[in-house]
This record gives sequence, C-alpha cells and structure tokens, in this order.
Amino acid sequence: MSDADDFELYRDDWGIPHLRAPDPLRLAYAQGRATALDRAWQLEVERHRSQGAGAAILGPDSLAWDRFARQSRLDDTARRCHEALDPETAAWVGAYVDGVNDGLARGAARDERFARTGHTPAPWEPWVPLGIWIATHILFAGFATKLWRERAARALGDEAATLFATDGPGAAGSNGWMVPGDRTAAGSAIIAGDPHRIIEEPGVYQQIRLACPEYDVVGIAVPGIPGLAHFGHTGTAAWAITNAMSDYQDLYVERLRPAADGSGFEALGPDGAWEPVHRHTETIAVAGADPVEVEILETARGPVITREESAGQTLSLRYPPRVRRDLGFAVLPALLRARTVADIDRALDGWAEPVNVVHAADSEGGLLHRVAGAVPLRDPANRLRPVPAWDARHAWQGWAQTPSEPVQGFAVMANARGIASPLGVEFAPPHRADRIRELLSGSADWSPKAMAAVHADTYLASAEPLLALLPAPEGLSPAAQALRTRLLAWDRRMDAGSTDATLFAALRAAVVRRFAADPALEGLAEPPSGPEVFHPWLYLLPRIGYALEGLLRSPLLPGLDRAAHVRAALEETAAAGAPETPWSEVHRLAPWSALPDPDAEWPGLGGDHDCVNATSTVPGFTDLCGRASAARYVWDLGRREDSLWAVPLGADGVAGTPHHRDQLPLWARCELVPVVTDWARLTKEDA
Repeated sequence: MSDADDFELYRDDWGIPHLRAPDPLRLAYAQGRATALDRAWQLEVERHRSQGAGAAILGPDSLAWDRFARQSRLDDTARRCHEALDPETAAWVGAYVDGVNDGLARGAARDERFARTGHTPAPWEPWVPLGIWIATHILFAGFATKLWRERAARALGDEAATLFATDGPGAAGSNGWMVPGDRTAAGSAIIAGDPHRIIEEPGVYQQIRLACPEYDVVGIAVPGIPGLAHFGHTGTAAWAITNAMSDYQDLYVERLRPAADGSGFEALGPDGAWEPVHRHTETIAVAGADPVEVEILETARGPVITREESAGQTLSLRYPPRVRRDLGFAVLPALLRARTVADIDRALDGWAEPVNVVHAADSEGGLLHRVAGAVPLRDPANRLRPVPAWDARHAWQGWAQTPSEPVQGFAVMANARGIASPLGVEFAPPHRADRIRELLSGSADWSPKAMAAVHADTYLASAEPLLALLPAPEGLSPAAQALRTRLLAWDRRMDAGSTDATLFAALRAAVVRRFAADPALEGLAEPPSGPEVFHPWLYLLPRIGYALEGLLRSPLLPGLDRAAHVRAALEETAAAGAPETPWSEVHRLAPWSALPDPDAEWPGLGGDHDCVNATSTVPGFTDLCGRASAARYVWDLGRREDSLWAVPLGADGVAGTPHHRDQLPLWARCELVPVVTDWARLTKEDA
C-alpha cells in the first residue's frame, strides 16, 4: 500500500526508531517496515509460534508448543478475530502487515540466523499480528494453574487446592505506580513501572516513536503488533498496564464417545444430549526430523487441549477471543489519538485480551485507575479447577463489569489483591505493592530521575517468615550458630554485592528441597504427565519455591515439620561453608533465545522475585534469573522530554550490532535513558 518514500525514519543515540509519516495508515506501514528491519528474525519466530510451526525452523524442541498452538487453534482464532474487525481497524492492521512484508527481506539479510537455519521469510497474512498477540497471551492468565490445583486437591484434599497460591512459575507480573502532581517536584503526574516477563533475546518490547499530523506518541511496542498497546505517552496523556491476575479462561472435563457414523466423536453437552465434535488432523513439519501428525478436536466449549486416554481425562479450553472473536484491537489506534484520560478511558471500554489494570494521567491533572478486558460471568467453581462440561451451571453467562476506582494519593499496581480482586483467584503477595507505597510515601517532590531508586529497590519482605523460624542457638553447631546470627542481622536486601543475600538464598533453597522431599507431599512429587507445555506449572519443587512463605505459615499439612526442616537446612547450609560470594555472581541473567549463543556472557543482578527489582529465580532449583523487567519506563506528564525508559538488551534485534545490547549494562543497574522528543537531536536514516 506504500513505499519507503512515504515516511521518514530517524534514530536517537540508542538506535531507537522515531517514525514520521503523513497519515496514520502510512505510519502503521512505517512501524511494520522499521520493525522488520530491526527484528526480522524475532518476527518470523513469533509468526511461526502463533501458527504452531516453530519446529519447522527450530527443530524438535519447539514441537510441544506447536502441538499446543495447533490444538488450541490459535491461528484459526486469529483469523476469526481478523474477519470481525471493523474496516478502519482492518485497514490499519493491514498497513502494518504491508510494512512488515516490504521490510522482511532486507531485515533478514542483516541477520545470519536466517542463513544458519536455511529459513527464508514468507509473506505475512493479514491476521498474523492478531495471532502473535493471542500466542503471547494465551498462557497469560495461567489456566494451567487449574491443572495444578486439581493435582494438589487429589493428593492432599480439596482444602489444599489453593495451598500453593502465589505469583508462581510462568506468571506474567508487573509493577506500576502513579504519583499525582501534588507529590511531584514539577507539579505534574508521573507514571512509572516495569512489566515482568521471561527475558528473551531479542527483547519482547520495542521502544519506538510514532508521529503523524494526527498524533505524536512515544511508547513501548510489542514487535509484530501495530501501535502501543501497553505503554504510551501522547504528549498530553499517558497510560501503562499490569497483569490484573484475573481468571477468564476455563477448562472443561469432556466426555467423548465415538460418533454413530464412525466419523469422529460426540461430546456430552450440558442439556444431556450428545453434541458433534469438530475433528481434523494437521501435520507439523520438524526440522531435522520426521513430520508429526496432530489430531485437532473442538467441542461446543472450545478446543481440546489434552486427551489422555489412559487417565480418562479430556480437557477443552474456553477462552474469550475464541468465543467473542474480538481482541480489542480497535482500541489500539484510539489510544494513539488520546489527548486526555477520558479519551483513554473510553477507548479501553472496548479492550478484550488480556485483562489488565491500567494507570493513566493527563497534563490537566486527570487520573485513571481501572481494569480493562473481557472476563466471563460463570460459576465460582470454574475459576478453581476443571469443571464438568455436561453440567449446565458451569456455562458462561455474559461478561463482568470491569472495576475502576478514584485515585487518592498515589496509585500502585503490582499484581496483588486490590482493584481486580473480584475477578481473580490467585494474586501476587503484597510485598512489592506495599514496598512501592512505602517508598513513595517518603517524598512529596518526586522527579522522573528519582524513580530509578524505586525501580532498583531490593528489600525482600518475604524473607521474614523463614528467618522467624530459625531455631534458638542452643543445640546448633558453632557454624550454624554463626550463620543464624549473621542472617538475623542481615538487612533483608538482595543487593547485587551482598554476600548475606547469597547465604539467605542458599538457606531458602535447602528448605525448599527438604519440603519437596517430605512424605507429606509425596503425592505431588511424581513428574507431571500430559502436554509438556503445561509442565512448568506442575512440578512440585518450583511450586514450593514460589509458595514457601505461605507454606511456612499455613495451618494445612500438619504433618510437615517446618521447624525441623528449617533447622536441618540451616545446618546443611552452614556445613557447606560460607564463601563470601556476592549475590550477583550466582544470580545472573539467563535469557531465552530461539537460537541460543553458548558463548554469551550475561550480567549478574540484584533483586529477587518478591523485590520491587523483581528478578526471579526458581528457589530450590536455580539462582539464575529468567524472568525480570522486560522494560522500565517513567512517563512525565509535564514535560514528555523528561521521561525515561530502558529495555534489557537494546533497540536492534541483530546480534553484534551497536544497539543490540547497549542498554544491558544500564538495565542491570536499574538505570534508564532519556526519551528524546526533539527531531533535531535525531539522525535520519535510509528506510
């Protein structure tokens, strides 16, 4: 629909693209083309993941995801949602896809991974951005947790279904805070925060600026998606999101039987009648191996995602985009046009997937704190565990109203219980939210630069329950007595240079391993079965690691001798010696990459999963960090040019280029770089 002469591409000193075009359609084209130039490999990997075709270029390691993507019908759902788009939004998404297609060949020529895998990019279909969005968020609400709750309830009793409730493995969290103008040095609101995701190379977020006569917006985009869905600043208004931790996906236990005509299956429906089941097969190509055939089944509830004949359990997944044929993509261009909080609020009334808590502010003093997204109304049991498909009380009954509340003082969102509580079951512990409130309360003249100290905070409140169980010194070995004294005097900060933090992590790991080996939990110790994609939610050790604080305090599991395990873990840790190892030497970044570089060196980090500087480990398994801040931002509503941001790697997705990892050292120290808005300070580049 366009060509490179229709837009201008500039870059700042960090290689961040700033795009200028004569109208929104050509700007969407420019965003797609510039993203393809910088992130061609990433875009192709994400396209293949959304279509369940990653194994075709990445080999058998991607087969588990591909099977799940096919069985849950991600690409077909994207097609259906695209067909339902209004013409204006469809044209806007189409312009982005045109830009991607026009930039892919040039972008691929920059990246040796295409030659290494022998992969040549194919043109995108118009619905691919919607497919990438669905694939990115299909596990966002953690429906796999229901599989774990079912397993825990069967092993330990129904009352234990939520025993391990916490911000567990695979969950996507975030910090976010909003400080009104009466608590800032400049008198205008500040919005800041950071989304927590699996850290990937290239990064999952892209700093970008989108400008045309209708609007001029800086923000953080998802490569492959037009606009700025999560974080943006239009000059007079800004918004940011966190995961609302809402429950909006259901698992149904299906009863299947062979169809009378032998063509497939029937499922028992809620009215007692046997219903037809859609069935077909698909073939997954696998690089370096034989292709794999996958059976695709779909009942009236949704796609069948697991069918274990030996266990007699067939589960279907019901998720809003497949039911509603809507992701809320019409909101994306509306956000770019927003000038006030009211504009943002109206736009978000149409948001669907995923469900987010939103902060927004404008230069006139307007503030917004609300939930946005589609949450079905249904029986409370649906939220906890798989429910019988043949029971009518588990059917969806419309859509919940998303709550909002007035902003009094500063507002904080950190996945804890709060504004979104009526919509969810499990939330993050309150530590991050409480700590952010405590830090913000310490000043009434906040500036954008001062926010870096909030981002960097490493206080670990969740250490207290474990330290409180340290035994009295009598009867301990001299080494254990010394370790006990040292840990009780520790300041509870997981600072990068702290050796006490390393010792605490070692003690915590020993406790987790001892809990996992306790006979009281042996019913959960067997390796998980079923689709591999759900296994991160189903292993006992990580579940204990993330839920340790609750397990130390819970009245359930009376046979679990917590005090004895803590005493033994203290002796074990002391016997191992106390080397003066800074936390950052063992707590190093370990990002995911589709084609990992075995020689890559990654920085050590401060923080821990319950710190504001949320750099997650898997306690008891590894001190390496795979999930952390996928971006950091500070939006100043008085002077946008005083805003700040950073990403874990850099603007360029091509390894070895100047801007591939240039932000990494700053990000590791929780430092941010300026948002540049003066076009005269940018360098024009051939697009």
